[in-house]
Amino acid sequence: MTFTRNRKKDNFSLILFIIKMKFPKILLILLGFVFIWSAIHPKTYLTWVLEIAPAVVGLILLILTYNRFRFTNMVYLVVFISICLILTGAHYTYSEVPFFNRIKDLFNQSRNNYDKLGHFAQGFLPCLMTREILIRLNVVRNRKWMNFFVLSFCIANSVIYEFVEWGVALIAGGTADEFLGTQGYIWDAQSDMFYATIGAVIALPVFSKVHNKAISRLQKEVL
Repeated sequence: MTFTRNRKKDNFSLILFIIKMKFPKILLILLGFVFIWSAIHPKTYLTWVLEIAPAVVGLILLILTYNRFRFTNMVYLVVFISICLILTGAHYTYSEVPFFNRIKDLFNQSRNNYDKLGHFAQGFLPCLMTREILIRLNVVRNRKWMNFFVLSFCIANSVIYEFVEWGVALIAGGTADEFLGTQGYIWDAQSDMFYATIGAVIALPVFSKVHNKAISRLQKEVL
C-alpha cells in the first residue's frame, strides 16, 4: 500500500516536473489557439493588425532569445495573460469588449474601460521583465535604485507606446479611431500612462518576493 502511494507520488512529481520544464511551450500552444480565435472575423482587420503588431514583435523576440536568456515561468505566464488581453481587445476593439460593456452599463460608466486593463498590464509585464533582467545580469545591485530604474523604464515604455499611437493616428487619419479607442475622452493618453504606472507600482512590492524565489529556482536549474 505504501509502495503504491509512493509510486503515485513519484509519478505526480514527474508530471509536475515535465509541465514545469515545458511550461513556456505549453503557453505558446495555448496562445496559438487564442490567436486563431482572435483572427476569425475581428471587427476590422486593420485595427486587429495594428493592435497585435507590438505583441507579435515582442513574442518573436522572446522566442528567438529563449535559449540565450530564458525568463522565469512567472514572467512567461504574465506574458501569456498580457497577449491574451491584447488579442481580445484586437478582436472586439478595446472600446467594445462585451464583458466590459456590461460593466459599463452596470455601473453607469461613460465608456468601456477595457483599454485601462490593457494599460495596467502594460505596466505590470515590463516591470517584471525589466526587474528580472537587472537582477540576473547584476546591472544594479542596490535594490532601491533598481526599483527606481524599473519604474522609470515602465513609464518610459508607456510614453513611447502613446507616441506610436499618435504617429499611427497621424498617418491613418480617421481610420485610426478604433485603434486609439479614446471614446471621446480627452485625457485618454494621460490616463493610459497613469494606469501603466499603477501596474508597475503594484507589481514591484506585491510580487517581488515571489519573483525572487522564481529567479532563484531558475538559476539553480540553469546551473
